[in-house]
Amino acid sequence: MELILWRHADAEDGFPDTLRQLTATGQDQAQRISNWLKSQLPDKVAIKVSPAMRTQQTAMALGLSFETCPEVGPGARVKDVLSVANWPDGQGVVLIVGHQPTLGQVVNHLIPTAPAGMRVKKGSVWWIKSQQNNGDVESVLYTVMYPEML
Repeated sequence: MELILWRHADAEDGFPDTLRQLTATGQDQAQRISNWLKSQLPDKVAIKVSPAMRTQQTAMALGLSFETCPEVGPGARVKDVLSVANWPDGQGVVLIVGHQPTLGQVVNHLIPTAPAGMRVKKGSVWWIKSQQNNGDVESVLYTVMYPEML
């Protein structure tokens, strides 16, 4: 199984939090990452997106259908994100478009060697694969991509 964590791109300040929209910079970040993702993703990928406007707009840059999942919205817990992804028992690739601090906590949970309190930068993607190692499931960091790298 493969889990891709994509933090929403740069968004406006404002209230209510769930209605904050991407800035022009955020739209550019989302487009850069989505162009890269389109070249990397398999034909079949399950995309799960927070209901917040900024995550919806980030995901829309891909031009692929997705499912809105309140379980990965602001304030989500690690176990909620992993449950939505069916990690590590699922098959194929699952892309979660969500928020900090949850995505950083998921990375810390799956990759214990990641620095504690690590943050997932706005617009970035963290791609994690599960593999069997002597009967145990091991999480392996496959790649990290920032919009500025593209």
